[in-house]
Amino acid sequence: MLELIQIRKSFDGTAILDRVDMEVPDGEIVSVLGPSECGKMTLMRIVLGMEKADMGQILFRGRDLTRTPMEERGFQVVFRDCSFFPNMNVYKNIVYGLRNRPGISNREEVEKLIDLLELRKILGNRVGMLTTGQKECTALARILVMKPKVLLLEDPFADLDEEEKDKIIEMLRKIIEKYHITIMMTVRDSDEALKVSDKILILNRGRVAQYGTPQEILFRPETPFIKEFIAASRRGFHQYGAASMAAAAPANPASALDF
Repeated sequence: MLELIQIRKSFDGTAILDRVDMEVPDGEIVSVLGPSECGKMTLMRIVLGMEKADMGQILFRGRDLTRTPMEERGFQVVFRDCSFFPNMNVYKNIVYGLRNRPGISNREEVEKLIDLLELRKILGNRVGMLTTGQKECTALARILVMKPKVLLLEDPFADLDEEEKDKIIEMLRKIIEKYHITIMMTVRDSDEALKVSDKILILNRGRVAQYGTPQEILFRPETPFIKEFIAASRRGFHQYGAASMAAAAPANPASALDF
């Protein structure tokens, strides 16, 4: 389990994160969302180790990582820009990180990962020839060969069309099923969070507005802010699918969704 305990962070006297608590069991996908400048990326950078929290603890499987350097945490991140080596093909980009740590994944493991993410047909292509969705899958493969304990993603659905979004959601589910790692990602649109997440963390002004399952967020919003935030993304409910929500729906769902 990944645990964040009372995480606080300020810049120039302004609180960016204030007493953030969260528990993420192994093998779950957690989406972090909220209004602009709510502290999403600051929280991700603190988990990764790129930023130090002013106060609080980060625990992973019982081990205190609060002061552990980023390179020793075993966490990996895929940033939105994906930053490839443009002069290399897809395969060379995927395995490049193994040059410095060759024992992490063997050739058979790399080949299975390539097939899992359906990259076999484009291995010889330069990254400049890829669609945005193919670049995202290539970036995932490049990180997964390093066998991260926690995978962090920055806006993985940004700039994708609906077909590509569905493809990435499918890939993330395959990754969870195959590798049973924890995935934590920032998301700007609640549609994708509702589709793919086991848990959703909504931040507002650096504080936890609500943390729960998609069903809890939709049917049991804890504050007027959550009601308004979800009401602005009602399209997400329809795409998530009424059938998948039925078991968790309250006796009178109309009143629960009467925003």
